[in-house]
Amino acid sequence: MKTFMGKNFLLSTETAKILYHTYAAELPIIDYHCHVSPKDIAENKQYSNITELWLGGDHYKWRAIRSAGVPEKYITGDASDYEKFKAYASVMPSLIGNPLYHWTHLELRRYFDCELILSPDTCDEIWELTSAKLAQPDMRVRSLIEKSGVDLLCTTDDPADTLEYHKVLAEDASFKTQVLPAWRPDKCFNINKPGLREYYDKLGAAAGVEIKDVATLKEALSKRIAFFAEMGCRTADHGLDEFPMFVEPDPYHVQQAMDVALASDGKDVTPEMLSVFKCGMMSFLAEEYTKQGWVMQIHMGVYRNANTNIYKALGADTGFDTIGVCNMADIIKLLDMMETRNALPRTILYSIDPTQNAAIGAMLGCFQTSGDGYPKVMQGSAWWFNDTIDGMRAQMQQLANLSVFGKFLGMLTDSRSFTSYPRHEYFRRILCDVIGTWVEEGMYPFDTEALAQLVCDICYNNTKNFFGFKLGE
Repeated sequence: MKTFMGKNFLLSTETAKILYHTYAAELPIIDYHCHVSPKDIAENKQYSNITELWLGGDHYKWRAIRSAGVPEKYITGDASDYEKFKAYASVMPSLIGNPLYHWTHLELRRYFDCELILSPDTCDEIWELTSAKLAQPDMRVRSLIEKSGVDLLCTTDDPADTLEYHKVLAEDASFKTQVLPAWRPDKCFNINKPGLREYYDKLGAAAGVEIKDVATLKEALSKRIAFFAEMGCRTADHGLDEFPMFVEPDPYHVQQAMDVALASDGKDVTPEMLSVFKCGMMSFLAEEYTKQGWVMQIHMGVYRNANTNIYKALGADTGFDTIGVCNMADIIKLLDMMETRNALPRTILYSIDPTQNAAIGAMLGCFQTSGDGYPKVMQGSAWWFNDTIDGMRAQMQQLANLSVFGKFLGMLTDSRSFTSYPRHEYFRRILCDVIGTWVEEGMYPFDTEALAQLVCDICYNNTKNFFGFKLGE
């Protein structure tokens, strides 16, 4: 019997052990997509207890606690922080097979030097141990990031954001990790949602442009893109949750969709109007990204807020999103429109639906026209409901089968927590096990130099080069 999460956790072959311990384990991290707060980094926040650090906004954990039948009071309600942590501890023994079980114990070990197994029996001891540890000066946010070996991270920022905390961090030479903004313009696109006029007023004020029509919206966005670029931004991220169909955009119908949205506060926007507006704006922004040399990331297929009653009570991002539908033919047409206009930037695609791995892997080859040593379009790591052991292995195997695995961009946290970086360790162990298994089954030679290069590229070098991050220069 193997030791629980021992030294060789997830490493089933001798080759995997060599690759992980010799090459992958000590590589630094580039976290090119996450949702942590730049304000908390700039102000070097200190957490008062483990609930505040772990459970404050983590809908992965909320979903698990809820699924065990725990009342909402102990999840997002008015229970005390201790009671909420106790609720999470009560659920842990039932989470066999869930990555949360491993992530939780990796975080306890890596940040708190705690080998205890979280359960109702150990809840109080771990609560006291972590509270004492979090009170120490070296457990503030910046120390957590530095302890994790993070060279660079990209936050998620709205076009109207001031980026004031990024400016503070850029001017602070004492903090070595680069913290860059990442452009997330979803609110500009969601013309079927209420509040569009108020949002455009906010965006216009930030850009110094009165947004009256599509032309002035584009002007405002161009100005904000230039500002983000000045602040070091290298990537744009789009959540195409609602993308009903591809429609070849024309100026008249794009403007008509915007007019209807503003006049009805989104209520009269049809799926066709939403599609033509999104296609028109994506085409425009792709040209802007290409000029800036940015990487475009597209997260697609999420069905948001599936439980209407809970959405009305708790709001968005509370654990009630699920796997939706995204038509790959429409995504292909969207990319082809950009390519036809010579404005397809380097792009990363993430589908929340694991059944689309093969379709994405095959489609990538249709747009690899950069000729500069890296693919123009790449599949991102297994995302959200798929960053499990089985999900990550399946995504890696499909990508290797159908594309060029050696150019893969590795892992990102996509998290709101500053102790989520052990997810990179989880990914790297699985990666080394997948490669090690291929070697030991005779499907790839045991060439130490070539294998080391593969692992280092996937875990670090490819990301640095694909995004053009300036590190160690």
